[in-house]
Amino acid sequence: MNAATTGAPAIAPEAGFAVWLDENAEAIDTSPQPAAAVLPQLGRAGLLRVGVPAALGGAGGTTVDAVESIAAVARHSLAAAFVFWGQRAFIEYLLQSENEALRTRWLPPLLAGEHAGATGLSNAMKYLSAIEPLQMNARPLDGTPTRFALNGALPWITNLRREGFVVAAAFDRSDGAPPAIFAVPHDAPGVRRSDDLDLIALRASNTAALELENVVLDDGWLIAADARAFLVRARPAFLGLQCGMSIGLARRALEAVRASSPAVRAALEDDATSAAQRLDVLTRRLYDGMTSGAFVAAPAASFEVRIGLAEVVADAVQLEVQACGGRGYLRTSGAEANSGVARRAREAAFVPIVTPSLVQLKNQLAAHRRSNAA
Repeated sequence: MNAATTGAPAIAPEAGFAVWLDENAEAIDTSPQPAAAVLPQLGRAGLLRVGVPAALGGAGGTTVDAVESIAAVARHSLAAAFVFWGQRAFIEYLLQSENEALRTRWLPPLLAGEHAGATGLSNAMKYLSAIEPLQMNARPLDGTPTRFALNGALPWITNLRREGFVVAAAFDRSDGAPPAIFAVPHDAPGVRRSDDLDLIALRASNTAALELENVVLDDGWLIAADARAFLVRARPAFLGLQCGMSIGLARRALEAVRASSPAVRAALEDDATSAAQRLDVLTRRLYDGMTSGAFVAAPAASFEVRIGLAEVVADAVQLEVQACGGRGYLRTSGAEANSGVARRAREAAFVPIVTPSLVQLKNQLAAHRRSNAA
C-alpha cells in the first residue's frame, strides 16, 4: 500500500527534505549533533500537519495519513521517524483531549516544529495492560483538585528537545481519584532532564530520562482527568503511528532487494515476494482497524499487527543484507558503499524493543488467549 491508496494529503517528504534526510541519515543515527535540526526540518516540510484538521492549522486527512507520513520518513531515517512519531503522538493527544485551551495554546508551535512534544505515556500504556504500575504521582494542593504537586521519574522518553519540550505523562492521584494525564513543560521548576541516553543508534532523537520533583501545575495542564478512559481511546493511534516506522523501514529494505542484480533478485524473489505480501496485508489490517475503531474494543488485534510488522521488518532487512553481501560490511562512503544497509540493520534491531516491546505484547496476547479459554 502506498500513499495514493489512502487519499492522503502531501504525505511523501518533499524532494529537498528527502535529500536532507538521505544526506544526514547516518549522522542522525550515530551522533547527537543533528538533534536540534530534525524537528524543525519536519515542521518546514509540513509533515507534522498531516492528519490534523485544517480548522486547527493542519493539512487535513486522517491519522492513517499521518502513519503513512511517518512511514515515508522511515524509508530515509528511522531515527527521524522516531522523533516524528513522538511529536505526532503528542499532537494526537491534544486532538483527543477535552482541554481546548491547552490545544489552542500548544498546537501552533508543535505543528510548526518550533517546540517539541514528547509522549511519556509508554509507562501508562503498560499500566493500561497491567504490565507495570504508574511511576508518577499527583498530589492535590490547597485541599482542592485544581493545583497539584507532581513527582516521579520516567527512564526513557524521546523528543525531549533541549531547545524546549512539553511531555505527556500519566499520574496516580494520591487523593484516590482516577489517574490523570498532564502536559508538563520543560521549564516548570522541578523538571529535570538527564543527559541523552547512550544509545547504540538513533542518537539524534533527544532520548533521555525525566525526573519531576514537586512540580506544581494547575488543572489547565490536564490532557485528561481520567487516564484509563483516555488511554483506551488513544492507544490505537499511539500504536498505529508507531507502526509507521516498521512499515517504512520494511518498504525501503524490500526496495533495495528489488534494485539488486538480476541474479540476486532471482535467488531472493520468493522470500521477498512473501515479505511484501505480508507487509501489504498487515498494513491494510492496521488501517482498517484504525479507521473503523475496531482496535478500541479489541486491542489484541492491534497487538497482533504490531508483532507481525516487526517480524516483516526483520525478514525484509535480512533479505537486504543478503542482497548487499560483503559490501554491507564496508565502511567506505560513496555509491559503492553499503547504501545504508548497516544502518537499517541497526534500526531493525530497535523495532522489537519500542515500548510496548514485542515480549510485552506477546505476553499480553497469551494472557488474552488464556482468559478466552477460561
